[in-house]
Amino acid sequence: MREDVENLDIRDVTANWVNAEVLAHQIDERIKALADLAHTPLFFGRLDYLHSPGADQAEGAEGERFYIGRRHVHDADGDPMVIDWRAPVSQPFYRASKNDPMDISLRRRFGYTGGDLTAYEDEHLSDPTEAAATSKLLQQEIERPRVGPMRDIVATIQPEQDEIVRSDLSGTLCVQGGPGTGKTAVGLHRVAYLLYAHRERLARTGTLVIGPNRSFLHYIEQVLPALGELEVKQATVDDLVAHVEVRGTDDADAAVVKGDARMAEILRRALRSHVSLPTEPVVVVRGSRRWRVPAYELEAIVRELLDRDIRYGAARDALPQRIAHAVLVQMERSGEAPDDRVQDAVARNAAVKAAVKAIWPPVDPAKLVLRLLADADFLAEHADGLLTEEEQKKILWARPARAVKSAKWSAADAVLIDEATDLVQRTHSLGHVVLDEAQDLSPMQYRAVGRRCTTGSATVLGDLAQGTTPWATRSWGEALTHLGKPEAAVEELTAGFRVPTDVIAYASRLLPHIAPGLAPVASVRENPGVFEVRATTADSEVVAACEELLRNEGSTGLIAADARVPALAEALTAAGIGYLGPGEETTHDTRLTLVPASLAKGLEYDYVVLDEPQAVVDAEPDERTGLRRLYVSLTRAVSGLIVTHKSPLPPQLS
Repeated sequence: MREDVENLDIRDVTANWVNAEVLAHQIDERIKALADLAHTPLFFGRLDYLHSPGADQAEGAEGERFYIGRRHVHDADGDPMVIDWRAPVSQPFYRASKNDPMDISLRRRFGYTGGDLTAYEDEHLSDPTEAAATSKLLQQEIERPRVGPMRDIVATIQPEQDEIVRSDLSGTLCVQGGPGTGKTAVGLHRVAYLLYAHRERLARTGTLVIGPNRSFLHYIEQVLPALGELEVKQATVDDLVAHVEVRGTDDADAAVVKGDARMAEILRRALRSHVSLPTEPVVVVRGSRRWRVPAYELEAIVRELLDRDIRYGAARDALPQRIAHAVLVQMERSGEAPDDRVQDAVARNAAVKAAVKAIWPPVDPAKLVLRLLADADFLAEHADGLLTEEEQKKILWARPARAVKSAKWSAADAVLIDEATDLVQRTHSLGHVVLDEAQDLSPMQYRAVGRRCTTGSATVLGDLAQGTTPWATRSWGEALTHLGKPEAAVEELTAGFRVPTDVIAYASRLLPHIAPGLAPVASVRENPGVFEVRATTADSEVVAACEELLRNEGSTGLIAADARVPALAEALTAAGIGYLGPGEETTHDTRLTLVPASLAKGLEYDYVVLDEPQAVVDAEPDERTGLRRLYVSLTRAVSGLIVTHKSPLPPQLS
């Protein structure tokens, strides 16, 4: 298939060089999408239908056989050999069961080792004499060691996951899932499915995956290309709101206030305060005639624009046309017959321009936020009834900056500027946005993401128990309201495919303290995994635990409080053990990653050494946030966890 595309001759099919460039680019993208992937088989399953799909079963139509794979594959004559996993005919591979065979007589799973077909497993779903059994190949695939970036899960998607993946594009969906339930993979595969089912629409409107940090995005970046989807953009929330350079930081109290949804109304008030009602008429001179628009008529125009509550910039653009229209009405009354060109000319008249500048002046969003954070009186005027005096003091700069470029903006300030920018000029909306690790966003960050999908839909992924910011989400209903999608459906994934039973049971001891209403994840893994809590006296014992786990196949992560990372790095180097930073791709030679606890979210390793749980808790501004950070760190392991500690363990783990 790739060679066919490479051999296409487009010299005689393009009308001009522009068309030729566009077509050449499309061909290049198609060739990339058809690239071979090492150790990735083209098919992983087979379905034998009792009857041809779509045929009248009463007529006894003969069944068909389909091979299911990551991509559609056809032969030299164009006949399909492998059916895309997203096609409707492939759905029974994920949904069919002994209770509901979905007209399937046989489902076959193929097992691979290093790209070679080494096993297969059959289920005769329509045979009443065959008992239902757990798939060994499915279990082996789930528990296969992880080296390198995140991989797709098309061969192991479970029925409850498949329902979410194939949900309709029109609705926003929120997925609550504990550690190891596959919510990130489900979100990415949902994007792949939507691009398959609604390709033309999403090609026009665009798709975006939003992750918590660059390390996380690097970890997941190969999943969609492996499924042939190359056009999906990836970003963090900070990337979306990068209107200014972030060089400063806020303390937790200031960040909480700046991230509160009340700031949106304060910004709206501050922006509208720049509009002043006219007190003088506008006089337009054209030739020998003078046309006068009285102040009361101008005031009526301004009030009407304010009442419509449209974007500040759109209203400012409309004002000169409204004034010009009032002049044209007078012209028509005097017997003239002006047209649109005359109205445009009047709108560009110097007197009209001067009036618009005085009534509705241009506002720079960054300067607006600068003034709010630097001018106590200006903030007090517009925060009246919204923020207390104490809250206002928390967000005011101790040393006000004089200019936008010299200001030490924080990440929360950048979100405020994005809100102000949208109040001036509407933000471009995409067709679909996937928001992962959503529980850590502030209300203002939710609004920033929501602006990117006002005319589209979203898939929101997260776990309330893993919220590790002081402003972490308290409920999905509240979060979805800030996102602008209050009607979104909320689905919960409770089956854990990644974390071993003993590990998730230990971590779940924290749930009553961090998310009392949340059900613990039930691990479905047959392999109990490695789990041990060790008291240590020196960093060399932590290194020894890493060496012990590195004897196993797969990746190992050493997770520690951020302040402990330099000391552990020194100990690893002294022991001659090579290691990587989070986001760097593991190889078979270097399989240990040293991970600050603040960056552990969303990552996974076959084996984990967690150093000093109490230090992880103490590094956060409050105990609840610290315990949530610890819960995240405890649940990064796929096959085994060793907890090492010199200090006593947090009492919540006892």
